[in-house]
Amino acid sequence: MKNLTLKQLRYFLALAAHGHFGRAADASAISQPALSMQIKELEEQFGTPLFERHARQIKLTAFGETVAERARKILHSVDELSDLAHSAQSGRLTRLRIGIIPTVAPYLLPTFIGNLTFRHPGIDIHVRETLTERLVRELGDGQLDMAIVALPVSETSFTEFPLFSEEFLLVRPLEDAGKPVPGSDTLSQMRLLLLEEGHCFRDQALAFCNPRSGLPKEGLDGSSLSTLVQMVGAGIGVTLVPEMAVDIETRTADVCVSRFKAPRPKRVIGMIWRKTNPLADQFVEIAEILKQAADKKSKPGQMHGRVRIGS
Repeated sequence: MKNLTLKQLRYFLALAAHGHFGRAADASAISQPALSMQIKELEEQFGTPLFERHARQIKLTAFGETVAERARKILHSVDELSDLAHSAQSGRLTRLRIGIIPTVAPYLLPTFIGNLTFRHPGIDIHVRETLTERLVRELGDGQLDMAIVALPVSETSFTEFPLFSEEFLLVRPLEDAGKPVPGSDTLSQMRLLLLEEGHCFRDQALAFCNPRSGLPKEGLDGSSLSTLVQMVGAGIGVTLVPEMAVDIETRTADVCVSRFKAPRPKRVIGMIWRKTNPLADQFVEIAEILKQAADKKSKPGQMHGRVRIGS
């Protein structure tokens, strides 16, 4: 294995991802014969096939799957060292791959990205918005440098850095403005509109309802907070919204917004990254930039929807 190169591993992963020599060659910016030669040499070094070659499809063998998993980790470690070297040379971050959950992204990212690029001019930022489960998997695989999620995640290989906590507020149709704010027992008997399965915010909202009362009445599983709030405005039911999202999501809806009585439902938003990542010191700095962005979003007493937030 003395002649194994990082370039060969990258070509190998490109072919594994595309399942086609021509597409993998195009993605790797080399000719198809050159790619085929590199893969052949790699298989000769391992002494066993890495791919099953079919007429229209290329698939990894069982051994190839194992090699692919190891190759990803090797290349991600190399990339991390490269980022660390560039950071040390320039005194600033040069690239950052960020993952973020959908119930935070639209409300925090614009301010955060602006602050980050101001502090690190020229930084190459890649953002991945998806559900927590996928972010955790992609962070563990090295496809992301860090992720912004609801804590705790409880993965022993990750560092968890709390950023801020925020309450969940109740959004009801405008005509309900004068009604008492329901408690968790009453809320579980109402038509509660929730995000679809897979969103951690859905689970957190359900946890606030008294579990002994069972699931809320059947309503609507939405893909976004915006959809849920607009449906509340149409009189279909009620929903819970994280405080950071209220100003944006209720500005065009005929709804009222209320705080629950104590103990109020809330969540903790934080950053996670791999404990092995050598850029941990820079991530702590980024966490402070995130905190500043979150502070700018916290403006108590604003008008939301058409009714001031009250208890």
